[in-house]
Amino acid sequence: MDLNADLGESFGSWTMGDDASMFRIVSSANVACGFHAGDPLTMLDSCRAAFDLDVRVGAHVGYRDLAGFGRRSLDMSFDELFGDVLYQLGALDGVAHAVGASVDYVKPHGALYNRIVHDPEQAEAVVAAVHAYDPGLPVLGLPDSVWLNRAEESGHPVFREAFVDRAYLADGTLVPRSQEGAVLHNPADVVAQAVRIATRGEVVAQDGTVVSVKADSLCIHGDTPGAVEMAAAVRNGLEKAGVEIQAFA
Repeated sequence: MDLNADLGESFGSWTMGDDASMFRIVSSANVACGFHAGDPLTMLDSCRAAFDLDVRVGAHVGYRDLAGFGRRSLDMSFDELFGDVLYQLGALDGVAHAVGASVDYVKPHGALYNRIVHDPEQAEAVVAAVHAYDPGLPVLGLPDSVWLNRAEESGHPVFREAFVDRAYLADGTLVPRSQEGAVLHNPADVVAQAVRIATRGEVVAQDGTVVSVKADSLCIHGDTPGAVEMAAAVRNGLEKAGVEIQAFA
């Protein structure tokens, strides 16, 4: 099972999370490409760390929304979104190649991630950009999302993820961050959810419904309080349950 986290989200003098520690725990890193977070130096540091620790690099593409951390849904034309995703891919891939790394997959961020679960026009724009850049580039996203379905139809290797520290709705989507209880903070609950997904392929939704979740990768957020300790506990819990941590890409 792959374990991924959103990293490289610092910007200028503003620091987000303890990336140095998180890179030693995860097997894949979703690195911000400068639109919702990140800057050239942060991208460089992230790619160097990933290369040194044999962690896969994913392009964490998002809306052009630094002020909102990419968590505000934007209405964009096909060409606007196509261009923005293409720009971010090229930027991160260029930095990665300069230090011996590479962009191994694409995972959208925040509001873009959630929107292309259901929005076919924006999903197609993102897929088109990824395909134009590299028609064989793997993609990572929510199971049964429009985005993954369109990517698979276009011939991209598709990998599905589940979230160990987010609450689920009965339809298998995430509880919106605007609602109470959307993010899980109790380490025991997070570890239990991670192990249940990895070993049983299911998660208990917020209303008590048991939802089937087929995942190739588990995501834990690196920007929440106690994220490093939480991530370490998750990895330890998975390994104790007999789950081997290895990158999917």
